[in-house]
Amino acid sequence: MRVVQNVFEPKASRILRVLLLNPGRTWTIRELASEAGVAYGYVHAIVATLTRNRYVVRNEAYRLELVDPIRILRRWAAYHQFDAVNTVSNYYTFEREVDNLIKGFRSKAIDHALTGLAGAWVVAPQVRPIAVDVYVHSQREEKRLAQDLGLKLIPREGNVRLITPYDDGVFYKPQVIDEVNVVSNVQLFVDLYNHPARGEEAAASLLPLIEKDWSRALLGAKRNV
Repeated sequence: MRVVQNVFEPKASRILRVLLLNPGRTWTIRELASEAGVAYGYVHAIVATLTRNRYVVRNEAYRLELVDPIRILRRWAAYHQFDAVNTVSNYYTFEREVDNLIKGFRSKAIDHALTGLAGAWVVAPQVRPIAVDVYVHSQREEKRLAQDLGLKLIPREGNVRLITPYDDGVFYKPQVIDEVNVVSNVQLFVDLYNHPARGEEAAASLLPLIEKDWSRALLGAKRNV
């Protein structure tokens, strides 16, 4: 049976997001492939690996379900190196107040989503960021957003970082809070875990929210049995 060497590589991580962001749901391989936008054969290999490592099991109806989601989330986060895998462009704006910086991203037509400490600050304020990290779909959209906000491109250490992601899967199931687009709490946790500036602390503040979503979904599933 074909397996994959690394279930945390970019395309494989699409499957992890689908599993983690649909708590309590069960799947066929074909359903997973369709939802994640990944080839059936590759998903079959990922599922074989996840099953071998006891992250996924088949229930009585022979459908796939995730077990111990926090364990695989932590493993994924520990593996993920945000700055190494993404393309980061540093920008500067004279606006130094982080809350005002974040408000500048409200209701923008350009596809984007906050992540990192700024995203966590919107979702569960714990560690005040000194810069705003924002995913954009392409470098073309990066330039449009920079122009729209009057940002100046600089070599390093900007207070706004526009990020072309390693895979568009980071945009799966974003959230909108106070008109600001933010990646899912799962993506936030993964992006923050190895962040050098108190990222693990900010990630920890998100974990109760993720666990609550899973507990609520599993309780609802038991009631429907």
